[in-house]
Amino acid sequence: MSVLSALFSREVRAEEDDPLAVRAMPVVLRVERDLPGRTPLLEAAAAAAVALCLDERAQPGGEWHDEVGDWVDGRIRKVSRRARGAHWAAVGELPGVTVEVGGAAARALLPWRVADLPKAVSRLQISGTELPEDTPGPVPAGVPVLWLNPAVPMTVGKLAAQVGHGSMLLAALAEADGVDLTDWNRHCAVRTAEPTRWPALAAGTWAADGVVAVRDAGFTEVDPGTVTVVAQWPGQAPD
Repeated sequence: MSVLSALFSREVRAEEDDPLAVRAMPVVLRVERDLPGRTPLLEAAAAAAVALCLDERAQPGGEWHDEVGDWVDGRIRKVSRRARGAHWAAVGELPGVTVEVGGAAARALLPWRVADLPKAVSRLQISGTELPEDTPGPVPAGVPVLWLNPAVPMTVGKLAAQVGHGSMLLAALAEADGVDLTDWNRHCAVRTAEPTRWPALAAGTWAADGVVAVRDAGFTEVDPGTVTVVAQWPGQAPD
């Protein structure tokens, strides 16, 4: 089992009340002057987050295990930042995993405690990451889908963190059900759900429908408990 197996058995620890002791995974989005596509960038962010967790270096005995395991045992906070040029190159020198999708790139970094965040990351901007809507087309066959809530506006930075949560939860549940993730390329399609279909998606369950909802803690942009994303393993989801 991967480090993700702890996701559904964790207990929130007292030290998480100390803001400087909290671990958060930085997800750095490459946003050059020649802007990437919105959907490919979100798909890259989702794939990078789960790829880091499934990387052999994050597993027991690996060099990243202590940091990633400690983070997964707590609250899986992520903070999206954006970088370009020399700043993107600097981020590439830090431990993490970069994924490229359709010309867009995102790098998930080792989860650090807030007090220990490297300067190459802390100097990057968080807010203001916005990209125009695009039309990604049909979902490829056999690919997991991360459905975005059509009624809740969120910035691209916020969405990058949410789809990262979704890909991780999906992988953890699939693995718990005995799915071998070895050959999975970590790619998930990202699509905005049709408003008429969203209520059924959000009410679905893993056991009955093969879906899991991401409910936000409400620290930024949305109210606590808001379902931001519904992650669907390949197969029939609720209509």
